[in-house]
Formats: sequence, C-alpha cells, structure tokens
Amino acid sequence: MNQAPQVTSRFEPAAADQMEKIVSDLGRMYQERNEALQEVARAHHEALFRLSVAAEYKDDDTGEHIVRIGFLAEMLALHMGKSKGYALMLRRAAPMHDIGKIGIPDSVLKKPGPFTPDERQTMNRHPAIGASILGKSRIELFQLASEIALTHHERWDGQGYPNQLAGEDIPLSGRIVAVVDFYDALTMNRVYRPAFSHEKVLEMLLAERGRAFDPAIVDCFMRSNIAMSAVRERVTNQQMTFSDLIQNEPVNP
Repeated sequence: MNQAPQVTSRFEPAAADQMEKIVSDLGRMYQERNEALQEVARAHHEALFRLSVAAEYKDDDTGEHIVRIGFLAEMLALHMGKSKGYALMLRRAAPMHDIGKIGIPDSVLKKPGPFTPDERQTMNRHPAIGASILGKSRIELFQLASEIALTHHERWDGQGYPNQLAGEDIPLSGRIVAVVDFYDALTMNRVYRPAFSHEKVLEMLLAERGRAFDPAIVDCFMRSNIAMSAVRERVTNQQMTFSDLIQNEPVNP
C-alpha cells in the first residue's frame, strides 16, 4: 500500500516563534499592568496617610500616634490568632482611623473643655467623614480602612457613635482599633494633660471591659500587654514612618 508523503510546512518554526513572542509579550504586559496598579494603590495609600497625618496635626499631635496604632493593631490581631495577612492589612489600614478629623473645625477639635451638645454632634461626624474620604474603593486595603474609620468609636454596649452598633455587630477591625487607640492615646502627653502610666491605662481599660470594649479583645490585650508596650516604645524610639508601615514583614509577636 502506498503511503501519502508527509509534508512538513516550512512555516511551522516561524509560527511557533511568533506564538512564543506573543505569549512573552502578553506576560510582560500583564506584569507591567500589575506593577502599575500596585504603584497607583501605593500612591493612593501614601496620599491618604499624609492626610491622616494632617488630621493628627490638627489635633495637636506629632503624627507618631497613627503609626503606633498601625503596629499595635497588627500585634493585637496576631495575639488573637488572626492570620498574618489580616494583621498586616490592619497595620496599614488602622492609621487612617481618624482621617475624618480633617473635616472638623478647629474650634471644636481643639476645644480644651467639654463640648456643648451641638459641638459633640459636630465632633461625632468625623467617623462618617473619614469613611466618605476613603470612599467605596474596590481595593481591599481601603475597604478595611473605611470600615475602621466608620466603626472605631462604636461601643460594645451600643452607646457609641455614629450608628450605635453593639457587640459583634461592630466589625472586628473597629473593635481592635478602638482598644489600641484608647491605650496609645492615654499613654501619650497631650496639651491638656500628661500621659498616664502603662499600669494606670491597663486599669482604665479593664474598667471599660464589656462596656466600651469587646471583653475578649481586652483580655487578649491584658495577656499580651508587655509585648504591646514594647512595640509602642520601639515604634516611638525608632521613629517609624509610612515606609515602615508598608513593609511586608509582620511585626514579631
């Protein structure tokens, strides 16, 4: 039986080379696209961080507070058994918790005495302002930051603001940041009072267990308070900044 001769196309090597080039080009374009998106996200993050620093300056702070909040929130999340990925995301999002203060008049924000009812209402708008500034981004980091901004002044007993959420209806991120914000704010000097000692703030934190704060989170903070204090001192002494916040390595619990 005669077999038909096999014909090898002289175009096959060229076609294979062309296909390989197309695949290589697509791979490079995909990588460049991802790098560009990451750079845009980083620029957006840094811009919002700078705005957060501006808000802290309005409140007579140096800006160190918001960096410490990031590392303290990460540490507490790790001690609670949360994933390193979640803790790292919390580190980067938590510093934007009070970004809404940028929209509060200085006459209210810097008032040394108690607020009038109208002033309290104005001050209580800053969580919603912060969530609005952060927007409804599709980027996970900014979704988390918006959630924190909106909910970190809610209370476990439902007496917080702006939405009087209670218990586990308050997102975990907001509950964690509420505790570390309380701790760090009271252990720093303010124009209207000196810093409280670490031990005194622990007493005050325990007094708010089950009232302002999630009991389980307070208990975890108390168990890990020495490590929390050490992180706070390290961030302050090493003068950590935005560049430290965005590093990929989690803090050592």
